Amino acid sequence: MCELLGMSANTPTDIVFSFTGLIQRSGVTGPHRDGWGITFYEGKGIRDLRDPAPGYQSQIAELVQQYPIKSETVICHIRQANAGRVCLENTHPFTRELWGRYWTFAHNGQLKGIKKKPLNFYRPVGSTDSEYAFCWLLDQIRERYPKPPKRSETLWRFVRSLCDELKEMGVFNMLLTDGLELVCYCSTKLCWITRKAPFTTASLKDTDVSIDFHQETTPDDVVTVIATAPLTDNEEWLFMVPGEMQVFKKGLPAKL
Repeated sequence: MCELLGMSANTPTDIVFSFTGLIQRSGVTGPHRDGWGITFYEGKGIRDLRDPAPGYQSQIAELVQQYPIKSETVICHIRQANAGRVCLENTHPFTRELWGRYWTFAHNGQLKGIKKKPLNFYRPVGSTDSEYAFCWLLDQIRERYPKPPKRSETLWRFVRSLCDELKEMGVFNMLLTDGLELVCYCSTKLCWITRKAPFTTASLKDTDVSIDFHQETTPDDVVTVIATAPLTDNEEWLFMVPGEMQVFKKGLPAKL
């Protein structure tokens, strides 16, 4: 299975600490050697970095760890291929445009029969069931809402119904964002942690790295990190249950 990493923050924040832990699972402490990718939102634009090579030996991954790109919304994925060959076009996250916004998606799991669902506007570039599911999701949203609904809660409730439908086809753990809000849907395994004042020191599980967030933040900072499995060994992560969906905005859970 692949692993997911997401971040929602109320101020531009770097994800170097969490990414450093996750990338160890891309060939060192985990079997996810079949590529990795990360998408950062900056205003209306995105920085999209992907590499089909194992993360632990990727020079692009080294760049991400050494150059702290700051963003309010981030989605990251490390891949253990089970559908589609190992290549750049099959490397998550995937991005498309809807309503003049970049939408980004990453998925963990397999969806049996997903390619029997018809597509209208969006088409996959690669051969993964994940990208196909993303195209189907956006097709359904675009058809139901040619323009953005006035209330985001209306949109996310519809997205949840689509996720529930996809969950019936297999394992569907997902991160989805339009850059404004980050949607997390759990089929089998997903957890999250919100860091805010008073900040403490955190230690990574997969490598000997610790950080004192008190020294790196302001009292007003709020940052939520979402992951397939906890990245630290001295913090209390909240585990989602199958069928649960959370939406985060500016680092805090949004009401659905």
